[in-house]
Amino acid sequence: MNYESTFIVSPELPADKVEELTAKAVKTIEMAKGIAKTVQQLGKKKLAYPINKFCEGSYVYMELSGDGSMVGSLESFFKFNDSVIRFLTVKVEKKKVSEKAAVQPEQSVKNQVMEVKNDTAK
Repeated sequence: MNYESTFIVSPELPADKVEELTAKAVKTIEMAKGIAKTVQQLGKKKLAYPINKFCEGSYVYMELSGDGSMVGSLESFFKFNDSVIRFLTVKVEKKKVSEKAAVQPEQSVKNQVMEVKNDTAK
């Protein structure tokens, strides 16, 4: 299974400590027989609302591959680490485009053109 995980770290944590925390998260993933495909440090950003009296935080985004137990161990790591103020892990599935859904938008455009022609003819 493929997952995406984003976590927010306290803005008071220096950049080298954020890198160290990210490395520990990747190690936790690998110990749970998962693979960290992409790891990006997005830097400090302003939060939409205060979290634990912080108005900004350092964001880290990861794309993962593994099973559900890997996600559980990663989220346990986040929960027990005081520097992580928020995290979110979601399952990523391939989008299935049905033939019917692909044809409908084209047909609706034709219907709208026909309606416009009928309105102008009146």
